[in-house]
Amino acid sequence: MSTRSRANPGGNQNVLAILGPDVLPLRSKKPSWFKVPAPGSPKYRQLKGMIESENLHTVCQEAACPNIGECWQRGTATFMILGDTCTRRCGFCNVKTGKPTWNDPLEPARVARSVARMGLRHAVITSVDRDDLPDYGAQAFVGVIRQIRRQAPRCKVEVLTPDFRGEEMPLAKVIAERPDVFNHNVEVVPRLYPLARRGSKFDRSCRVLRNAKELAGDDVTTKSGLMVGLGESFEEMLDALGTLRQNHVQVLTVGQYLRPTENHLPIVRYWHPDEFKELETAAYALGFEHVAAGPLVRSSYHADQHVPQREPGVGPLAAKEASA
Repeated sequence: MSTRSRANPGGNQNVLAILGPDVLPLRSKKPSWFKVPAPGSPKYRQLKGMIESENLHTVCQEAACPNIGECWQRGTATFMILGDTCTRRCGFCNVKTGKPTWNDPLEPARVARSVARMGLRHAVITSVDRDDLPDYGAQAFVGVIRQIRRQAPRCKVEVLTPDFRGEEMPLAKVIAERPDVFNHNVEVVPRLYPLARRGSKFDRSCRVLRNAKELAGDDVTTKSGLMVGLGESFEEMLDALGTLRQNHVQVLTVGQYLRPTENHLPIVRYWHPDEFKELETAAYALGFEHVAAGPLVRSSYHADQHVPQREPGVGPLAAKEASA
């Protein structure tokens, strides 16, 4: 299936009128704090082969995550179900867009089998947007949760879902399975939604998070994430975080936007690690229970550390942390 054109990442919006004229060129040099080892360890190669053998997709690969080497070295990965083609076209996202054709009723069992084989203690399950499906993909999340509970019962399950177009029944189906963590990312501050998140609404995403908490109570931890680098101010970020807290979000992640290609939104600036630390401090003051904020933080980065775990981690990095 061919990818829908990304020639206009802001759609009909004037990108520079919103972001300002002083955006960074695509090939501009990144600050020193972005240097990470290239993936290629034996553990990384083992997991890559295992995932490919099951014909599965990971957001680590599809979204070109900079942490793929470290996370896979830990023996963790974020599985992306419902194929690799999204029905929406966010201006920042590297996942291909178009008309999906993926329909595999056995995918939940294959994902759970990989989770069990990898010995994960915390599995993250996400998906592309599937606005073409009657329930927007909710039943696939239900199937994966049930299969992981059956095949890897000691593994905690985190779901990172789309907004289900704001409809309550698909959300209720997922929450009824009681995932340990319900995650839905608002991604950017409200002002940037028409440019960066066409087809989505900040208020609708907040309502999804609020409804998830009201449906699940203390059984499920709610989580959301944002990125910076598109010209948002510190005050805009604080306002967005305050709104998330008002909607009962407990766990927060904030990371730096990195432009995948010239057909994606340009970066306005790189936030300094000290600014992330200041934002983290402010988020805790607002009442978030756990905050991960930093240039390389992504929604699923070290997700196993965002909630209490019963099981020890796997992989050499996790073992080193346990002995520290």
